[in-house]
Amino acid sequence: MNSIMNKFSLEGKSAIVTGANTGLGQGISVALAAAGAHVFGVARRSCEETAQKVEALDGKFTEVMADMSKLESIETILTEVKKQTQRIDILVNNAGIIKRCDAIDVPVEDWDSVIDINLRMVYFLSQAVAKDWMADGKGGKIINICSMLSFQGGIRVPAYTASKSAVMGITRALANEWAKHGINVNGIAPGYMATNNTAQLRQDAERSEDILARIPAARWGTPEDVQGAAIFLASAAADYVNGYTVAVDGGWLAR
Repeated sequence: MNSIMNKFSLEGKSAIVTGANTGLGQGISVALAAAGAHVFGVARRSCEETAQKVEALDGKFTEVMADMSKLESIETILTEVKKQTQRIDILVNNAGIIKRCDAIDVPVEDWDSVIDINLRMVYFLSQAVAKDWMADGKGGKIINICSMLSFQGGIRVPAYTASKSAVMGITRALANEWAKHGINVNGIAPGYMATNNTAQLRQDAERSEDILARIPAARWGTPEDVQGAAIFLASAAADYVNGYTVAVDGGWLAR
């Protein structure tokens, strides 16, 4: 039994988690640190709260400040992380934004800003980390945070839907090319979570009631709900899981 449980340990591993200052990124950072990883939390705002939560568990957390809308930040992120660790083992692409607007009225700048953070940065940060992994031949784990809108169309969030559908697509595409290098690329599709991104929905009593009525678990999810899936996909227990997106949705997709 112990040998099986040991496969879930992240002891001695280093993990980058983007968007680590709040919400799902914070929950995932805490989970990976609790499993033994040194977590490098990337955000453009302070990760002080996340650091406190990790330190309360005697975990290891380092803040890396970067603007995830700019591809130049990739070099900054990798340079800062490599100052403190010999190797990156895990990358969690969590940072993302959502802008709500009727599809007929979406301005170009809003479309571009969502695609830049939610898709372009995910792809090119993954590419940069994977180059190091291919160079040393030791592989690694990439976890992309997808969405229910990787499967569905949604309402008033066309750029977000496009980006998250594409993230699930590149999760499969990268797995096809990189699995032979020992690189596991998988996704987590959270359901309707009580985070900053859904504040507007939860404040709309009618919309919130409609959403809850469709969730078999009859509640909004929490960052803690995605922690187990993140540890699993980041660990040796998932060594033969490639190109798959795990829905953590309270049964939303089964409805």
